[in-house]
Amino acid sequence: MQKLARFFKDESGATAIEYGLIAALIAVAIITAVTSLGTNAGNTFNEIANNMTSTA
Repeated sequence: MQKLARFFKDESGATAIEYGLIAALIAVAIITAVTSLGTNAGNTFNEIANNMTSTA
């Protein structure tokens, strides 16, 4: 019975899982930001290329 109580009181695994979840959320935020930035940059370059083509 004492081993079972000690097992439920041990929180070392929970801390590792929390750090893993935080790292995963940060990775998702970075991927979202980079994807959005890449799309916006691509649209800007396409607009510049179209303006250069139409004036030439």
